Parts: sequence; C-alpha cells; structure tokens
Amino acid sequence: MTIRLRPHHLLCMLTYVGKGYSPTFVENYERIAARLSAGEEIELIEGPDDICAPLTADPEAHCHGASVTARDAQAQASVARLLGGPLGPGARITPSATLLAHLRKTFATGEIRSACSGCEWSGLCDTVAEEGYLGVRVAP
Repeated sequence: MTIRLRPHHLLCMLTYVGKGYSPTFVENYERIAARLSAGEEIELIEGPDDICAPLTADPEAHCHGASVTARDAQAQASVARLLGGPLGPGARITPSATLLAHLRKTFATGEIRSACSGCEWSGLCDTVAEEGYLGVRVAP
C-alpha cells in the first residue's frame, strides 16, 4: 500500500510524538507512523490525506481551510528545494533512514520550516527537535 500525505505532513511526521486533535486522530496517526517507520511509500496529494481522515467528515475542520493549503504550498516548495527537484501531486517518496535524518537535520535548523509559521503545534515541534527527536513515532 501507499500512504497518501499532503505536503506539510512531510514536516509533521518528523516530530510526531503521539499527540493530536482527538483520540481517534491519534489512533489513526499511530497506525500511519508505524507504516512510515516500516518504510511504506508516500504519495503526495492535494488536500486532506490519510492523516486528516478522522477529521474530514466535519466541513469546518481546519484540513479543508485555505491556510492549510498555503501551508502545503510552502512545505512542498521547501522540501522540493532541499531534495533538488519538483515535488508535486503524485510524487512518491520512500521514508528511508537517510531521508528522515536529512529532513530532521534541516527541520531542526529551520531550513524547511517556513510552512510551520503560525501552526498551533509549532511549539511542541520546536521542543521535539531541540531534544533530538526523542520519542518520535516515525523512526527508521
């Protein structure tokens, strides 16, 4: 199988430590984190993805909002620059140990974090990165 992710979730997966919007959201993310840790391929998509799934029934959920679409565009551009090529919908990425280490290193320096500006989880992500990614659920 393939895990469908929107671009900004390429950043979120780096610091996910088991916290989320609801118990159902966390349970879903835990399953996805295990699949990512096993190296399951990622397909980039536009709009709500497999992580968003528990929230999408609510038309007011933030995953449908313009601010999240803008966050996706920023994350897509940052990660594409880092990886040296286009990264649009349909692009496939394997979350290898090398890739995760590279993404985490540049996340910690702020190089790929422009999309995180204004995110309610940014403080938690700062702490996770500063503490060396202890307790992250997506691990090679």
